[in-house]
Amino acid sequence: MSRYVMVIDATKCMNCKACLVACQQRNHVPLGHARNWVRQTPDVSSPLGFAFQPGACMHCDKPLCVDACPTHATYKADDGSVVIDKSRCIGCGSCIIACPYDARYKDTATGTADKCDYCREYSAPGEVPACVRVCPTHCRTFGDADNPEDPVSLLLKENKQVHVVAKNCDTKPSLTYLNHTIPTDWPRDAEIPATVKAMEHVATGTRWLGGLALFGVIGVFLKQLVLPSDREHGPENAHDDNSRNDQGGQA
Repeated sequence: MSRYVMVIDATKCMNCKACLVACQQRNHVPLGHARNWVRQTPDVSSPLGFAFQPGACMHCDKPLCVDACPTHATYKADDGSVVIDKSRCIGCGSCIIACPYDARYKDTATGTADKCDYCREYSAPGEVPACVRVCPTHCRTFGDADNPEDPVSLLLKENKQVHVVAKNCDTKPSLTYLNHTIPTDWPRDAEIPATVKAMEHVATGTRWLGGLALFGVIGVFLKQLVLPSDREHGPENAHDDNSRNDQGGQA
């Protein structure tokens, strides 16, 4: 069985944002949202004083988004990727809150959660994700980590591996940086909404029964999840509102 991963050499990124544009076009990402990103980060070792850190969903081996989903719409596939079954997603946003990398968003057109899935829906077998295909410096590489002859496998073997890890919970991200990238501590604290477990049975029931009473009960839970909270989103967090706007403007 293949185990697909993305490997990034951040030192090759020149912030052209071709990866963002290609991803938006391939996956029909709505304006104001992104499945991937390029973060500008301070780097005293660079003559410019800053560096770029491309990123996307970490496709974690221990994904909190899977634990947070009350309908099991988000799951870990056999090939190592974390996938959303849109037919099961109820748009509650629990997975979005749970992801410490802020790699998910709610698609306003479909009402469901969305994120990088390696262009799974639009790629033919053997085809690489759009962001990998268009990168002019080849800073992103995608392939089968369990195939010893795959370029990804060779990169992982021959280089130091660096992972960006959530502050209070190691989700075992499979997205790997090579040799050098900073910072690695920007993800916010990982959390799973307290209402998820209570909501699980109700959410499952709505898929089969669709009763008004059940929708009323689930509405109470959804209101608690959707209403703004006092949770801080400081500038150290992944692609916050300002960086989202900046990326959208430069793309």
